[in-house]
Amino acid sequence: MDELGHAAQEKAVLVGLNADLFTKEETSTQKSLEELAALLETAGGECVGMVLQNKHNPDPHSFIGEGKAEDVRRMVEESGATLVVFDNDLTPAQIRALEELTKAKVLDRSALILDIFAQRAKTKEGKLQVELAQYQYYLPRLQIWNETMGRLGGGIGTRGPGETQLETDRRYIRERIQRLKEELAQVRKVRAVQRERRMKNEIPVVALVGYTNAGKSTILNKLTGAGIPANNRLFDTLDTTSRQLEVSDTCRVVLSDTVGFIAKLPHHLIEAFQATLEELEYADVLLHVIDASDPERTDHIEVVNRLIEKLAKPGTPVIECYNKCDLVPPEEMPRGLDFVCVSARSGEGMDALLQKIEQTLDAGRHQAVYLLPYSMAGYVDTLHAQAKVLRCEYEAEGIRIEAIVDETLFGRLRPYMQEA
Repeated sequence: MDELGHAAQEKAVLVGLNADLFTKEETSTQKSLEELAALLETAGGECVGMVLQNKHNPDPHSFIGEGKAEDVRRMVEESGATLVVFDNDLTPAQIRALEELTKAKVLDRSALILDIFAQRAKTKEGKLQVELAQYQYYLPRLQIWNETMGRLGGGIGTRGPGETQLETDRRYIRERIQRLKEELAQVRKVRAVQRERRMKNEIPVVALVGYTNAGKSTILNKLTGAGIPANNRLFDTLDTTSRQLEVSDTCRVVLSDTVGFIAKLPHHLIEAFQATLEELEYADVLLHVIDASDPERTDHIEVVNRLIEKLAKPGTPVIECYNKCDLVPPEEMPRGLDFVCVSARSGEGMDALLQKIEQTLDAGRHQAVYLLPYSMAGYVDTLHAQAKVLRCEYEAEGIRIEAIVDETLFGRLRPYMQEA
């Protein structure tokens, strides 16, 4: 604690390896180290030094090589750091070797992200998902954690399942993982029932996706008045929030927020958050929120697009929504017709966004007025089931019905179409 009673920030040295044999996703760069520093700050730590090592391939023992590990040890000693965070994933043996070499607690990027998720999860579902991801991550590392259990006194990388559970044998951990998966399967069943109800009521789903801190929650709040806390920090939203939104007089949707994406997102998290992320698989439209002021926005768009490809159903329409456009000079904004520029903070561009959502949902659909003879009264039920009926009146000459229909119904009922 400092003199004012605030918890002292844990000091950390950040380390990354740029190896020739690594894929783009695996490698560490100055940019990814800067993002790691932002993650560390989110977790409550302070970066006091960075090291980026270039090697042909990682050292099987110390990952970065004994000489560079010695440099890190000296940096730790001189800065008073108690933590070393690697931008790459480490094996349990490498963590043990590096802790012996640097005389400090060692975490990798995945462990740091898991720690942030452990702080952020608020609902029962969110906590279940985080706990499952943590156990899956820690299971192969259990022996090392048992040997160094003294370090669980507190600090970054120690939040989560807890000392007693981590000290128990692998069988207990595996049983706990199985129980968590069963509980989350129940959550998915509840979601499926809710989804079926929405589909029955013909309410389309628009899912918000984007890189962490792009402003998804702020947009949801602006459009629906949801009142979700929206702070300028990474992974501020873990728990899915869905709200109904009146896009126009004839268009109502469910707007669903999702957890933010990030480069090198641990696969344990993607698996554990399946109950949340499967919203993408069933969405009618994806709203890809992009931070227009982000200097790395091109790379971050790439990361999100890769995850959309993996998680969403093929062919789902994607609207690119550039947020925070008030912070960017007009000449630096992208040009074209396939995206929308908004400022969720000021409300600028929100009407254009609503129009774009409606246009995208109505693509391939037609609004028409039909006069059906009473011998075709059965088509009224068909239209109610397969289209959006706006008006239905029974007149002397037949049934006058106005509806938004797909290509199939539009072609089938063309002979009965009237002037609007």
